[in-house]
Amino acid sequence: MSLESQPELSVLIVTPDDYRTIRRTVRHLRAQTLRERLELIIVAPSRASLGLVEEELEGFQRYAVVEVGEVGVVAEAKAAGLREARAPFVAFAEDHCFPAPGWAASLVEAHRKGWAAVGPAMRNANPRTMISWAGLMLHFGCCVEPAATGRAETLPWHNTSYRRDLLLAYGDRLASMIIVEGMLFDDMKSNGHELYFEPSAATYHVNISRLSSWVVHAFWGGRLFGATRAREKRWSALRRLVYVCGSPLVPALRLRRALREIRHKGLQRELIPRVIPAMLAALIPHAFGEATGYALGLGRAARRYSYFEMARTRHVTEEDRRELET
Repeated sequence: MSLESQPELSVLIVTPDDYRTIRRTVRHLRAQTLRERLELIIVAPSRASLGLVEEELEGFQRYAVVEVGEVGVVAEAKAAGLREARAPFVAFAEDHCFPAPGWAASLVEAHRKGWAAVGPAMRNANPRTMISWAGLMLHFGCCVEPAATGRAETLPWHNTSYRRDLLLAYGDRLASMIIVEGMLFDDMKSNGHELYFEPSAATYHVNISRLSSWVVHAFWGGRLFGATRAREKRWSALRRLVYVCGSPLVPALRLRRALREIRHKGLQRELIPRVIPAMLAALIPHAFGEATGYALGLGRAARRYSYFEMARTRHVTEEDRRELET
């Protein structure tokens, strides 16, 4: 492929069923100022069942459909899709995250300066409930606007862009590295690569707003994190036990950190104290799940957690769902 025909950014998105699930995100991608230099990679069970509306993909430099059969674990589907990408940089997109028009151009500009991974500013796409705000601040607090441009220690999981060659270098380990993206960030930094936060690359994230989904998602996310952390760092049984015993302290520590971020963003009048019960409704089961992961390992956590990371309309309030389906 000639340099002239090579896309500048590959955007990878997974759907567990059909095109309708990712349609709104695709519309936002089509509105990108860099659209003609974008490659869209859609990972789906099959092209036949996808129901692709091809006229809605006009304007992208290229698009491709990667068939993977049943989508059980999102990280495995992403790893399969990545191998189809042709651009030097790859951004992960989600069915519940809607990039602003300058998102892609800002990511590419930052990568051209040599940064290995670039993260966007996160905005709340469904701000009606305290559960949604709890999710945004617990998962993305340091990357919620306002935040300063520059070198970062962490970036938004599931919404960051990377140098493609660095991801492909993981080979068969790629899926296990991106299943808990914090582990990937740590590994990249240990190998001398730097992360960069670019707030001009803004995106609107739909957060879980149903209480039942919020609690269960937290437990499985905690187990996934604990099991993956212990496995990747090759912890001894004794160290796992120490972390199991210390897990009851984690909710208080994370709550304190999240409240500090809220104050730093100037959102305390809107959120404190109303957001605290919603945060605790996730922090406590997450800590229990984390301890379970240290003690018993991964089990089916990757598949269970992935259920909540796809087709987000299943996990929001009726009011949020009606808006998302318009």
